[in-house]
Amino acid sequence: MEQAYNVFLLLGGIGLFLFGISFMGKGLEQAAGDNLRVWLEKLTTSPLKAVLVGALATAAIQSSGATMVMAVGFVNAEMMTLSQALYIMLGASIGTTITAQIIALDIDPWAPLILFLGIVLTQFIKNRTVKKIGAIVLGFGILFVGINLMGDAVKAMQLGGLVEGFLHNVHNPVLSLLFGALFTLVIQSSSAAVGILQVIVASSLGAAMGLEEVVYMIMGMNVGAVAPLVISSFSGNRLTKRAAAAQTAIKLLSAVTFSILMLLVPAIVSFVKGLSPDDVSRQVANFHTTYNAVSAVLMFPLIGLVAKTAEKVMPDAPEDEFFSRKLLYVTNDVSKSPAIMITQAHAEIMRFADVCRANLHTALESFFEKNEDKAELVIEREKTINFLHHEINTYLVSLYSKGLPENDVARISTMLSVASDLERIGDLAENIAEYTQAAASGRVKFSDGGLQDLGEMAQRVEYMVDLSMQTYDKEDRSLLAEAREVEDSVDDMQEEKTESHIERLKANVCDPRGGVIYTDMISDLERISDHAMNIAEGILGINASIEELQVEV
Repeated sequence: MEQAYNVFLLLGGIGLFLFGISFMGKGLEQAAGDNLRVWLEKLTTSPLKAVLVGALATAAIQSSGATMVMAVGFVNAEMMTLSQALYIMLGASIGTTITAQIIALDIDPWAPLILFLGIVLTQFIKNRTVKKIGAIVLGFGILFVGINLMGDAVKAMQLGGLVEGFLHNVHNPVLSLLFGALFTLVIQSSSAAVGILQVIVASSLGAAMGLEEVVYMIMGMNVGAVAPLVISSFSGNRLTKRAAAAQTAIKLLSAVTFSILMLLVPAIVSFVKGLSPDDVSRQVANFHTTYNAVSAVLMFPLIGLVAKTAEKVMPDAPEDEFFSRKLLYVTNDVSKSPAIMITQAHAEIMRFADVCRANLHTALESFFEKNEDKAELVIEREKTINFLHHEINTYLVSLYSKGLPENDVARISTMLSVASDLERIGDLAENIAEYTQAAASGRVKFSDGGLQDLGEMAQRVEYMVDLSMQTYDKEDRSLLAEAREVEDSVDDMQEEKTESHIERLKANVCDPRGGVIYTDMISDLERISDHAMNIAEGILGINASIEELQVEV
């Protein structure tokens, strides 16, 4: 019974320890607010700055995993290159060692008081800033209470001797490194893994376990730090997978390079031990910091090569290029003739049209297939649509100062109008994706008649969008008559489908919750058709004079 109690004590201590680290990190992140994201986004203009920002950001929030995820998020948004993200992650590896240094502080007896102070600040003080500080203090207290419980359990169970026996019997640095990596993979935090190791070695009592026995395990724990990023990449896009692969390569290279360095300079471990000869927990923390700092120096010159290699091994797919957040046809070459600038702008508009059209189709597929993954893809791509719309507008407005002929100015004004209508179609496609999510989360059901009506109208609207884009692209006025007929038919369908829906409601055939989504979607489809008609009619203004257009820019 006593042994079972000790096991429960150990598990409870580990639970509190992990929760304390997480809670303290979230409190620090909330206190930092949006400033943290600004640092990561704006202060990474040079590799050295990126490393420093990564280190400071991670030291602030006590989570290298969170810093990595944010950096990869910027890569996905194409606001940062893979190399910049890798430099940030290099700094994050240094910043995360602060946790081990804090754990090495001999403040365990004060843990209950710190915990009580955190409770007071979070529960009895109304000031929001003080509450955020209280959350940090509370997490700090929980962390050390967990350490106390783990220490008591480790002593009672003599785990230090067991770990020492394991390490002495293995005699294989690779297995020790692998064990450290797997342990970190399980608990999803290198800071927590190293912290638990500190508690074990510090509580080993008579066990003669020193820093020499655990150095490779510490290195393995640092390799395992990529676990959260790798796991998140499974459901991520190609950029996320590429970043995870590159960061994993950096971590493995760091471990191999540092291992060779220790063979060449055996005094490294002795030097670290000499910094705090009587405190094995501090020795572990110091080696953790030394390893990451030296690895950062060694890996710094290789980041560019690793990034390029990852991009070659995992190249962009045509679809990635198509949906990339950059203009593909427009350049800033000031020597271009007006004819070339207009041609490139038109090509960019048509690419934008294809992106919006593709996202609309995916949104409709998500709805009729009840596919939430496609709905999430639509919502993610909508961010690309908003970015492209902004960049296209900025470029088109800049052309007004080029002294272009009147007809070209009229064409640019039409492009601005078309881009706006396309962006609105993108917004409405996002609405449809959100209907998919709402229907799935609320378990909403639609009648067979209702789904058939929506399917018929959606098919008609998609045809209308295709026709309008063809009309605008070819500037074919002969297609306008058909476009107007199709748009009128969509208006008629809206009225007919609405009346059919009312009849189904009266007959109690339709789910009222589904009815709300049905009427919203009918309305959105009709609005998509209206915007498509605006695009088709845009060709009427291409040859008009500036005075006739009166377009607001």
